[in-house]
Amino acid sequence: MDGIHAGHRQRLKERFWRESLASFTERETLELLLMYAIPQKDVSPLAAQLLARFGSLSGVLEADRSALLSVDGVGENAATLLALMPQLMGRYEQSRLGERPALTDPASTVRYAKTLFAGAQEERVFLICLDLSGRVLRAALLRRGTLDEVALYPREVVEQALQAHAHAVILAHNHPGGTPYPSSADVETTHRVVDALGIVGIRALDHVIISGGAAYSMASGGLIENGRLSSGTLRAGSAVSAARPVPGLGWEADRP
Repeated sequence: MDGIHAGHRQRLKERFWRESLASFTERETLELLLMYAIPQKDVSPLAAQLLARFGSLSGVLEADRSALLSVDGVGENAATLLALMPQLMGRYEQSRLGERPALTDPASTVRYAKTLFAGAQEERVFLICLDLSGRVLRAALLRRGTLDEVALYPREVVEQALQAHAHAVILAHNHPGGTPYPSSADVETTHRVVDALGIVGIRALDHVIISGGAAYSMASGGLIENGRLSSGTLRAGSAVSAARPVPGLGWEADRP
C-alpha cells in the first residue's frame, strides 16, 4: 500500500479515538470497518459502492452473504466481518444484561429477546428456557425460515425445554419488515405449544414478537395469563388487543 492510503488509514484510526464514531459519516464508518478485512487497498470507493447498493449503513450490515459477495471487491473476509457486526452488537447487549438475566415481566423479556434478533433478515424462533427464579438457562434457536414463514413443532419445543431442565419457557420470534402483531398462525401455534408443554408440567409464560424496534407480548396482550391459555381468547383468527403493561408474567404466584 502506498504512503497516501496508509496515512489516510492512520488518520481515520486516530480520529476515531479522538472523536468516536459520532462525528463519522456512514461512508467513513464503513470505510474504517472495511480496513480490517481488506488491508492492502483503498476501501473508500468500495464503501461508497456498498452504500449505493444497499442504501444505508444498516442496509449494508443487514445484507445477506450472497448479496454482499455479488459486490465487486467484497470477499469472504469482508462479507463475514460486515455480517458479524449486528450480531456482535446483540451479544454486547446480552453481556450488559448479564450471563443469566431474570425475565420477570414483559419489559425485561422484550429487552432480552431483541438481542437475539440483531441483524436477522429471515424469520427465526427462539425458545428461552428459565429456571425457577425466572433466570435464563439458555436461548435455543428452534427454526430459521423465510421472510414470512417459519415452521414450529410442539414436540421440538418440549424436547428442548426438557433438555434444559426448564421450569418455564418463553417463545420469541421476529417479523422482519412487518408488524409485531401476531398472525392467526402465530396464535394457533402458541395454542398448540402451550398445550404440549402443559402435558409435561412446563409453563409457557409469554410469546413475544419482535419487528424492528417494536414488540408485542402475548402476556401483555391478554392472550396468555399466568402461564396458561386465556380462556376463549387464544384462538386462530381471534382479535388481538394492543400490548398493555402487566406487573409480571405470572410465575411469582407459584413460588413457595
